[in-house]
Amino acid sequence: MSQTRGRYDFCIGLVLAMSSSIFIGGSFILKKKGLLRLARKGSMRAGQGGHAYLKEWLWWAGLLSMGAGEVANFAAYAFAPATLVTPLGALSVLVSAILSSFFLNEKLNLHGKIGCLLSILGSTVMVIHAPQEEEVETLNEMSHKLGDPGFVVFATLVVIVSLILIFVVGPRHGQTNILVYITICSVIGALSVSCVKGLGIAIKELFAGKPVLKHPLAWILLLSLVVCVSTQINYLNRALDIFNTSIVTPIYYVIFTTSVLTCSAILFKEWQHMAADDIIGTFSGFLTIIVGIFLLHAFKDVNFTLANLPVSLRKDERAANGTLLATYDCFEHDDEGAPCLGEVQPTENLSARRNGSLSSF
Repeated sequence: MSQTRGRYDFCIGLVLAMSSSIFIGGSFILKKKGLLRLARKGSMRAGQGGHAYLKEWLWWAGLLSMGAGEVANFAAYAFAPATLVTPLGALSVLVSAILSSFFLNEKLNLHGKIGCLLSILGSTVMVIHAPQEEEVETLNEMSHKLGDPGFVVFATLVVIVSLILIFVVGPRHGQTNILVYITICSVIGALSVSCVKGLGIAIKELFAGKPVLKHPLAWILLLSLVVCVSTQINYLNRALDIFNTSIVTPIYYVIFTTSVLTCSAILFKEWQHMAADDIIGTFSGFLTIIVGIFLLHAFKDVNFTLANLPVSLRKDERAANGTLLATYDCFEHDDEGAPCLGEVQPTENLSARRNGSLSSF
């Protein structure tokens, strides 16, 4: 019975995680459509300090969609392992990219399409091989997990590293090194996911009629979540303001997801009861998603399609054949040796000048 219940919760968490990605990915499109409508009307744009978007229903629809996605994502952590829910957040990027190509006339190049396909395949592999975490159904059990020496050491290291990055490394290198602010967001995010997981269990107990509000852990988790999320938002906005979004997004996804996977493995012991093929499958799916996200973001401004592929191949073939033919002609015909030597002479002269030889003059 408990195994059936666990499978049922897993399916609910999976559906919630996927619906969260759809809502969040769609929210960007709705907001963008609303802002474009305002721009066509001649209203002051948001980037210039205008607030006319507050009167646009499409923008509000996007905001509500974003809220629904975050609620669904929050609820997903209460039913499914964090190792499954967190990587599936990449699907919101895919949904946004695909919908923008249809509704915003933003072209999705060949690299982007391959990236979308790889991310979908990687997510499917992770769902198939997702670990089954230990049963944690009450706040008392969650309190016992949080008091485990392994997690205490991990949380202490996260706090120490974050404080060093915030007060020592950040002021010196935060403006030039992209990893500083993103690392702060990512490692703090691992703790915020743990808080979300605990609050999800508390909400389930609350609906079951248990006196959750009298449990001190519920309020500690809520306060910790507010602090962690505020820190994440602050430093993620700094990273986005300084560095290119196409670089920040994939790096943040990789470091954040890796931190969450590590934290979840320590807190819930998800990997202890997994077979070797499931462990390999989980890591393979995660790496496939990383490659897909990288292709989608790193080359999004490159105008490259399948129609360009034969042209590029023909150009490369002509260039290679032309080099070989020119070399062959130089050495095949002895009477034309002088021109070949003439082509090499400027290089020798340049080398002599660089070495300070007066004979070149």
